Amino acid sequence: MPSAPSTPGSATVVGPGYRDQQYWRRYQDFFPGALRITEENAPAEQWLPWRGTVVHLDRVARPHAPAKLIALHGVGTYGRMLAPYGRLPSLVDLEFIAPDLPGFGLTATPRRGITYQDWVSCVLDLVEHERSRDERPIVLLGISTGGRLAYDVAAKASGAVAGVIATCLADPQRDDVRRRLAARPEMAQWAGLLALIPKPFSMARVPVHWLSNIAAASNHGQYANLVWADTIGGGSWLTLGFARSCLAAPPAVAPEDYAGPPLLLAHPDEDRWTPPLLSRQFFDRIAAPTRFASLKGAGHLPVEESGLADLDRAIRDFLDEFGLQQ
Repeated sequence: MPSAPSTPGSATVVGPGYRDQQYWRRYQDFFPGALRITEENAPAEQWLPWRGTVVHLDRVARPHAPAKLIALHGVGTYGRMLAPYGRLPSLVDLEFIAPDLPGFGLTATPRRGITYQDWVSCVLDLVEHERSRDERPIVLLGISTGGRLAYDVAAKASGAVAGVIATCLADPQRDDVRRRLAARPEMAQWAGLLALIPKPFSMARVPVHWLSNIAAASNHGQYANLVWADTIGGGSWLTLGFARSCLAAPPAVAPEDYAGPPLLLAHPDEDRWTPPLLSRQFFDRIAAPTRFASLKGAGHLPVEESGLADLDRAIRDFLDEFGLQQ
């Protein structure tokens, strides 16, 4: 990757986008009707050049919205999968932006490869790009492992982010977290071996679901199966170097030293992939203002009506408390 970050440039159209994809449509059946994305209400699509690739963005432009929401996916998912969350009543008045981070969705991995730190840089550059367009505050919404990404970006964004909402903050450096993240618990001990892989082999690619417990992405078996088979999501391929970087990356700052914006952890209480305790071990140490909400009856990727109602209330209270929805 280039040593100096390149801020995303003007939007360009490089292909038909999600019109030619099927899986995002199938996910909608699991969401309440009001949140479902259709061809008629789907976000507009943009492509922004960045560091040797072209990043795909979903955007629901609302020029008069009081703030912007950047939704961040984790490993095995992508931006279009998060579009239903942008239709929650607490968020429909915000401009919605959801990138496909390199390697997932419609954004390809650059030939030179990608690491977790490149994901952080990509989102930081996107935040800078949005700030250059106007001065509206930016809120990050991190779903799944996107929660840790949102935390790291906010910690490094030098005041450019006004708030963070995360559904998961599990620290992959912890052995107990690695056992949960891995496709099988015994694979957690392999994490250290990834560091021994010679650099030429770090570009070797393996299916995401060989390494990650994608089967636990949802408590709905059919939904989890869709994620597992989605060729641009949980059924895509990632490099061993990227997997190693995700497991080895320390937090941008220790939670005790976090001086970023206020943070809401809205955690599914029936998360079978990363149980709430794993996130609380990190969250409870954060020095900045925080709020916690439990999403009743919800799995890792929350689609259950009870959990989504809890998420909506928690987000509304959070935005109101910190003046982000005025």
